[in-house]
Amino acid sequence: MSERLMNGLNTLTDQTGKRTIDTTRKLRVGIIGCGWIAEIHLAAYLAQPDVELVAGADLIPGKAAALFAQHGITNAKTDYASHRDMLDDQSLRLDAVSICTYNCQHAEPAIYALNHGIHVLLEKPFTVTLDEAIAVIKAERASGKLLSIGFQPRLDENMKMSKKIVQSGVLGKVYYIQTGGGRRRGIPTPYGSSFIEAETAGIGALGDIGCYSLDMVLNALDYPKPLTVSGYKSSFFGTSPDYSGYAPDKRSDYATRFGVDDFAAAFIRLEGDLILDFRIAWAMNLDTPGDTILLGTKGGLRIPSTECWNGTVGGPMKLYHEVCGEQVETQLPILETDGDLFTLKIRTFLDACKNGTSAPVPSSQILYNQAIIDGIARSAASGHEVDIVIPEI
Repeated sequence: MSERLMNGLNTLTDQTGKRTIDTTRKLRVGIIGCGWIAEIHLAAYLAQPDVELVAGADLIPGKAAALFAQHGITNAKTDYASHRDMLDDQSLRLDAVSICTYNCQHAEPAIYALNHGIHVLLEKPFTVTLDEAIAVIKAERASGKLLSIGFQPRLDENMKMSKKIVQSGVLGKVYYIQTGGGRRRGIPTPYGSSFIEAETAGIGALGDIGCYSLDMVLNALDYPKPLTVSGYKSSFFGTSPDYSGYAPDKRSDYATRFGVDDFAAAFIRLEGDLILDFRIAWAMNLDTPGDTILLGTKGGLRIPSTECWNGTVGGPMKLYHEVCGEQVETQLPILETDGDLFTLKIRTFLDACKNGTSAPVPSSQILYNQAIIDGIARSAASGHEVDIVIPEI
């Protein structure tokens, strides 16, 4: 076989038809936590020609084996009692892992994997507390390995455009931001109670979809440092046995189990004399708490909210500005993203692992995101504004 033909067989074009993937070196990947989000990770990895899925671990016996078998993967090891057992198994020769565990179990597996010299793709939210996020970043820096956080909405072309608009200077100095979103009835219980119990989730809507909303605007502004926050949380819907979003036969059980927030709001001061007005909901008696708005000295940007955080915008963005002294509005067309966002999240992570480039969603940015979430929770518990103190790492 000619060398030219062989080289052709060792490169494949991905689903977008634009990226050539080198298949001469395959990455050996494991999955930690094998619930429903892990299934999406697994399917995305299977679509990549340069990945070998070699292991899975879950605290529930047989759960990892069932997930892998469901997708026709028969040669992976899945009989581990914990993530530690899997990561300690040197025969796997793991290059990377996806961590898809409960929120409260994000930090420990991430630290253990990084300490073992393994790249990590960590599902959102980063962690539950700021202290946990700091501990993970310390392990990342000591290991020299890659840590990327699962914020796929920023890969959407419309999200990228919102950042381009802000960075272009057309808004002038941005001084006020309103962001958030949520669902009228959308407490995530179709997958059981892990999202709503304090012992497993730690935080509710605030961490589940609030982190996405924060990332949308903070990323556009190059992540200014948060300084103070006055926060509020409630759980009026989740703790009610009359909540219509629960399955009828589960209402009493889920209302009793509910131990996190279903609504959160905050007023956050950011470095650079910026104000961030934030609200997020799993359930509310309204279709939306409002669009995302960025006000600047030269212009304003409105980003329509979505019914449920789906990774893109809820309609065409609108730019408010002046041309020759006249007030005008420019509506931006919806941009199509070339490829599924989840697959893009996996692909960009793999490319960074193979090429030694920066993490697609670096922990240094999401640290500020987590600091805000942590601050909202602390402020809500104390009933007053709190300082956000982020130590040097």
